[in-house]
Amino acid sequence: MDCYTANWNPLGEETFYRKLELYSMEWGLREDLRDCVVAAAPYGGPIGLDEVSKLRTGCQSSATAAEPSCVPGGLWALGVTPPCRSQWKSGRLVHLGWTAGEDLLCIQEDGTVLVYNLFCEFKRHFSMGNEVLQNHVLEAQVFHTEFGTGVAILTGALRFSLATNIDDLKLRRLPEVPGLQKPPACWAVLSQDRVTVVLLAVGQELFLLDNTSCSVVSPPGLSPSAGPFLHMAVSFTHRHLALFSDSGTVWMGTASLKEKFCEFNTGIRSPPRQMVWCTRPRSRQRAVVLAWERQLMVVGNSSECIRFVLDEDSHLVPELDGVRILSRTCHEFLHEIPEASQEIFRIASMAPGALLLEAQKEYEKESQKADEYLREIREQQLLPEAVGQCIEAAGYEHEPETQKSLLRAASFGKCFLDKFPPEGFVRMCQDLRVLNAIRDYQIGIPLTFTQYKQLTIEVLLDRLVLRRLYPLAIRICEFLRLPEMQGVSRILAHWACYKVQQKDKSDEEVAQAINQKLGDTAGISYSDIATRAYDCGRAELAIKVAQGALGWGVPGCPLGCSVAHGGLWVAMRLFSSPGGLWGAMRVCMYTVVLHLKNELNRGSFFMTLQNQPVALSLYRQVGTPKTPEHPKAALRTPKTGNRDLGGENSGFGTGDWDGRIEGRVAALQNALDEFYKAKNDFAAKGGAGDTRAGTGRGWGHEGWDLSLHDTVATLILDGHHKRAEQLYRDFRIPDKRYWWLKINALATRGDWEEMEKFSKSKKSPIGYLPFVEVAVKHHNRYEAKKYAPRVPPEQRVRAFVLVGDLEQAAEAAIERKSEAEMSLVLARCSAGTDGALAEKLNRARAQLLKK
Repeated sequence: MDCYTANWNPLGEETFYRKLELYSMEWGLREDLRDCVVAAAPYGGPIGLDEVSKLRTGCQSSATAAEPSCVPGGLWALGVTPPCRSQWKSGRLVHLGWTAGEDLLCIQEDGTVLVYNLFCEFKRHFSMGNEVLQNHVLEAQVFHTEFGTGVAILTGALRFSLATNIDDLKLRRLPEVPGLQKPPACWAVLSQDRVTVVLLAVGQELFLLDNTSCSVVSPPGLSPSAGPFLHMAVSFTHRHLALFSDSGTVWMGTASLKEKFCEFNTGIRSPPRQMVWCTRPRSRQRAVVLAWERQLMVVGNSSECIRFVLDEDSHLVPELDGVRILSRTCHEFLHEIPEASQEIFRIASMAPGALLLEAQKEYEKESQKADEYLREIREQQLLPEAVGQCIEAAGYEHEPETQKSLLRAASFGKCFLDKFPPEGFVRMCQDLRVLNAIRDYQIGIPLTFTQYKQLTIEVLLDRLVLRRLYPLAIRICEFLRLPEMQGVSRILAHWACYKVQQKDKSDEEVAQAINQKLGDTAGISYSDIATRAYDCGRAELAIKVAQGALGWGVPGCPLGCSVAHGGLWVAMRLFSSPGGLWGAMRVCMYTVVLHLKNELNRGSFFMTLQNQPVALSLYRQVGTPKTPEHPKAALRTPKTGNRDLGGENSGFGTGDWDGRIEGRVAALQNALDEFYKAKNDFAAKGGAGDTRAGTGRGWGHEGWDLSLHDTVATLILDGHHKRAEQLYRDFRIPDKRYWWLKINALATRGDWEEMEKFSKSKKSPIGYLPFVEVAVKHHNRYEAKKYAPRVPPEQRVRAFVLVGDLEQAAEAAIERKSEAEMSLVLARCSAGTDGALAEKLNRARAQLLKK
């Protein structure tokens, strides 16, 4: 602590940068990093490595010599978990990149993109089109936007092609650049106003390619002495752009090229190996890091720069609030010192947080100076601010001892405050426990507090599941007391689906482990687990898992309908098993039969039933509702001639259920006649609706004993959207009521994709705030954030508060000049983490009150 500022490097008068060592690296590489193709995922993500650089530079060599290695951010650092390796046996490799879901993309010269998971296990592949195949790939980039992970390609014909979302592949060929005779010196992908464009440099000219045109642009305020552009870098948020010219000048400005931040002459004319942004969110300093062979330089809004000597070849990984530096022996993090840490630890600082930290230290020494420091803070009425500064600074520290020292100071200061809310302090303690656990070298996810808050706990848990760190993920869920459906149950379901894929263990062992671990845990779909086992070719295991589910009394069909043809066989095996499971398996078998009926044509369906006597008997006994589209003759097949498989008592004939419905409809019709005779118009209209519902086309008995609204909701929950819309039109359900019903049902079902399509089908009669509220209610803030910008201005503050985006909420409140909305946002601000935002709101409110 005494030498805390020893590694601080000033950039200007008010900004400091420091470089922290995260891990000691033990790669065991055959070559230096400069001879490798390196790609690292953001947010402390894994590292992809190709040890043969000849594939990158274009030299002819054997493709089988390349070994892409997936190294999940430091897990292997001391040999605890060795890196995963895969022998490359495909085409010539051009580029490596990572998706937002941490899948490794390997882009080949022929335009084929191979997708691997974290463990170098092949998942799938896709092609960038015939044109790329014919002209080959010269250069490629993987980028991230709000649409997903995209790939941009420069072909041998000097044309650009890109796909903004590889999960919904739609290839776009960008316009030709006039006069382009050779590959551009540098190019980058920008995302502006939900449109993805390519910016490229040809000499001293910059060209911007969008969907339809190629335009020449120029950076404002560029020095006349600046020569051709050799390098460009886009910030992590796609908002800023940096350009390096052959005169050694770095130009920094907005990505829209409408505003210039600064310009700096490095004095080095050779192009850097890498140039990336290093800027903290909401920071006044904007800085760029440049890396040459043995030198690292940080330049920003200052006439001076910071220089670091590199002992070995390094690779820079841009992050949200800094830059990771990878080398053969070290993994470091370069970042700007946050304001809270500067205020507390700066030499001779008299900030409230600094005084409180000293007071706590003196108190431990039993010195009277503790009272003097504390009295000075209280006389200035700055004790709440001091506590908040210590809490906030603790979040930015990587060393646990420093974190503890700051939190002890905050706890000490809280003792002298009457009404200090404890939530911020408790939340920070929880967050630091989680961060310290995942930063451990055996886990190796070096997330910062800022990145963690941006990523959210849900995404972090998903990443732990991807790494198959199930015990740690479960402990975090239990520690944070997350709802079971969101936490433990979901992770256990992932674990079980992974467990059934393990070929080295017998079906009996795997089924026993799953049934013992899962038991009757709420929210776990044994159907998905059994289906996964069946898809892996382990039908016997699927049966044992389903038997275990029924043994625990888990409600619902234990086998998913995706089992399809094999599902009927599995259901038959379960029916013949001991244990008195006939009641449950009868439902299961009938579910599979109905699925086959919907999936197969009529001839194939009844031929399949002929080979399963028990299933055929069950179908004859229960049958299905009578509909005009399924006459009795449909049950005749070529094999049986005119013999009716369903018999006289088939469900398509006059089965019990149909007779019951017809009787109820007849009774309704009689009641309707009596109401008309009695001239009771109100009751007659209601009865007419019920009768029309009973005889309605396409939904049979599903609506009996339910109200109209419940019927619509049930149909949506079951995925029958067209039938629900038919009822909506037939019974003239008000638009607002129907929209409310549908979004609630879709959210309950978890069908977020359908909900987004529905929101775009036409202008919402209920607005878009209900979409936000429903998504938040179902613990899905990621989906809720999609609708918040579409909420009208008068409700936008509430929407952003609901999704937890306090910064956007504050901007909306200030823009509307609403004191009530500013107060609402202030009430949600934490003294420890949102101090700057609270200060901004207080200033805006004070200005508003003056008027």
